[in-house]
Amino acid sequence: MFSLVKKCDNIVEKIATWLLVICVMSMLIFSSLSIVARWFHHNITWIDPFVRHLVFIGTFLGGVVATGKGTHIGIDIVGKFVESKGWHSAKTAISRIIMVSSMFVLLWLIKSGVDFTRVEMEFSKEEFWGIGSGYLVMIIPIGLAFLLVRFFLVFLLSFEAKKEGAL
Repeated sequence: MFSLVKKCDNIVEKIATWLLVICVMSMLIFSSLSIVARWFHHNITWIDPFVRHLVFIGTFLGGVVATGKGTHIGIDIVGKFVESKGWHSAKTAISRIIMVSSMFVLLWLIKSGVDFTRVEMEFSKEEFWGIGSGYLVMIIPIGLAFLLVRFFLVFLLSFEAKKEGAL
């Protein structure tokens, strides 16, 4: 079972990493294009909102990558203290409690994001390329769901790591 979970986690990692690279490269290219176009007194109006939404997507993708590396929550004073005392099982328990708590918060945020998307779809306005703001707001629940999947996979893998004596 853990080999399947590990494969799924690797797939999620690769997808998130590649999408993040594409997002960052697109942000750089389109931002540079906008600057060069302004030098020639030409304004491409759709670039700025497009880049803003790429930043938003990149934020979620960065969170997915950070979750896999275990750097999603940087402040862990209790965990560091417990680790310094050599209480590895307590460190593992704290890590799992943080993951489960994060998953519950993500579920609540996804529900809120879906509710927000419904309202935005009702009163949607065109942003760029004929895309309504309601569709762009879908970035929030989709990004949070992607993050939830990664947390869940890392949580499952934490049980395998304990078996091997790591975490």
